[in-house]
Amino acid sequence: MFARLAGPSHLGSLELMAIGLLAPDTLWVVEQYDHQIIRGSNDLAEQVATEIALFQNATGAVDMAAGAVLCLNPTDLRCLGRLYARGPSTAGELATACGLSRGAMTTALDRLEHAAYAKRVRGETDRRKVVVEVTPRALERMESIWGPIARAGMSQLAEFSDGQLSFLLDFLRRGRELQESQARRIRAMAERAAPKDKRARRQEQPTVA
Repeated sequence: MFARLAGPSHLGSLELMAIGLLAPDTLWVVEQYDHQIIRGSNDLAEQVATEIALFQNATGAVDMAAGAVLCLNPTDLRCLGRLYARGPSTAGELATACGLSRGAMTTALDRLEHAAYAKRVRGETDRRKVVVEVTPRALERMESIWGPIARAGMSQLAEFSDGQLSFLLDFLRRGRELQESQARRIRAMAERAAPKDKRARRQEQPTVA
């Protein structure tokens, strides 16, 4: 609608956070069983949690449809979306924002340039600095996709009071910070597991006589 909640679309951390925010004085017992999350009986909190999951699904569907229109994979679409939202960036800034290595970022930018959606431009004051910006072609196509969504979302936001908007802002900011911290935690898990996985694969390889 008017915001994006990153992460898996199934019931997860943001749904649990929604319950905690809406009922901070309630003790919630959460049990993981057979990939089902079992909660307390607060119907309103349950509805909010479910709507977040459906919202994430709908956001994913929009991105999938946009990727099909633009002929971009999810990684390239994320990079282009960041450029569209934040404006020109260096490749390093873009790589950090999108969680990509420098090599993966270079490959993604090569694809975006080949599709005529982005271009590398040397800085006006410092010719050694190269920034990436979206092309007019990309702006036109992205406006046709996300422009109506943004306008409809802003129209819905105009219906809320300042107090309601403040609550939404706090909830979304806390949700974003939670997801960012969990992404760092999960990436650290992958980094710790990588050497072990590499050794395990090496041990599984047959010995050549």
